[in-house]
Parts: sequence; structure tokens; C-alpha cells
Amino acid sequence: MYELLFWKYLEGIYLNHHEVYEAITEEQAEIEGLEELPVQVILNRIASVFSKWEKVDDSSWKNNTGVGAFHIRTTPQSIKIDCYGTEGKTMDTLVNIMEEFKCPLYDPQVPERYDEMSE
Repeated sequence: MYELLFWKYLEGIYLNHHEVYEAITEEQAEIEGLEELPVQVILNRIASVFSKWEKVDDSSWKNNTGVGAFHIRTTPQSIKIDCYGTEGKTMDTLVNIMEEFKCPLYDPQVPERYDEMSE
């Protein structure tokens, strides 16, 4: 499994990225300093881009013509995508979708956040 996480800081606020990641994975109700995201709009966009993939449930997709699957967990302030055997180009597509919503990637495997204010 490979985790991709996305959130937006409120203007002028930059927190410790790893601490935000831990709060998201511990499913804290609200994280001070993060913006609310248009979660349903984002999920609709992902569903549209991956319309050729089998939608296993409301938050999981499986590639029936190739490799990979992913599952999305959301809070009002974050999107977490768990990728299973997913190709790099598929993960790049997910990252690009989130960039449309100005939500940069935090990659906890590295760990690094890919935005202009990285620590």
C-alpha cells in the first residue's frame, strides 16, 4: 500500500506536516489551521476521471483492465488515498486532480509535502 494525503492550510498558516498527517490518520474531528475542502466535488471529479475503473463502493476503485486499486478516506479538511498495486502514472493522475483544487500532496513514505512552503 502507498498513502497519498492532501489538505490545504488556511492562508498564512503552516503547521508541522507530519503532525497534520498523524492527526488525519488518527481521524481527529477538526484540525485547527486547515481549510474545509469541497469533498463531494473532489470525489465526483475522481469518479469522472476514473469512470472506466470499476467502482467497488462509494470510496473504492479497481482497475479491471490493468493493475491497481485505491480507496479514499475523507474528512471535511482532508483526502487520504490508499493505493494498492497502483502504477505511478495513476498516482500522478490523482495528484494532478488534487492540484486542480490547490491541495498539494503530502507523501508520508518520504516524508515530504510538495508545495511552495515545504519545511
